[in-house]
Amino acid sequence: MTTDPLPRNPPPKDPEARGLRLVAVLLGLTVVSGLIDAVSYLGLGHVFTANMTGNVVVLGFAAAGAPGFSVPHTATSLVCFLLGAMVGGRVSLRYGTGSRRTWARVTLAAEALLVAASAVVAFAAPDTEAMVYSVIALTAFAMGLRNATVIKLDVADLTTTVLTRTLTGLAADSRAGGGTGLRSPRRTASVIAMLAGAVLGAGLVIHQGLGIPLLIAAVLSGVLAVVTSGRD
Repeated sequence: MTTDPLPRNPPPKDPEARGLRLVAVLLGLTVVSGLIDAVSYLGLGHVFTANMTGNVVVLGFAAAGAPGFSVPHTATSLVCFLLGAMVGGRVSLRYGTGSRRTWARVTLAAEALLVAASAVVAFAAPDTEAMVYSVIALTAFAMGLRNATVIKLDVADLTTTVLTRTLTGLAADSRAGGGTGLRSPRRTASVIAMLAGAVLGAGLVIHQGLGIPLLIAAVLSGVLAVVTSGRD
């Protein structure tokens, strides 16, 4: 007579696996970056608040006296971005050794609140210098906070705000460039996400003003904060 083996307890579920993988979340955030830079460059006087590579170049244009550029606007963006990145570094010390899911959710929730605050300002005080500085400061701080987190999370080929390295890797590691092309889908998706965000943002800024694209960016960041997992 044989007996059935004792039932085994199922392995515990990994809490980090709950939700949307970080690759998809970071692609969503790349769309948000396109929206934010469309708002800042087209609506706030030719300044970037997500793309600091472009912002340093713009600062040089402004310092040289090129028309249409502002040293105070650009410097405000750069300083607030750096402050946000410093806070992001502190957040990584608090959460970096624990749950990546919690860490990502806290950062993205903070980003959503900051961008939502910038949308409120844009709706409440359109076409004022106070609005310009407030939106620059809030969105640049949010992007600095996010960028510090993304760097620490270290998901390959997804920086969410700049594409120079992504495009270089896409070409250099392609089969035509002598590589395997294994990461080409992720890199291509990142480029498409940024382009889509920029197109959407530009269309909304031109036809609807600044508040609507900022509100959409805040909602997207908030949704991604809720659904993100800690897995790549």
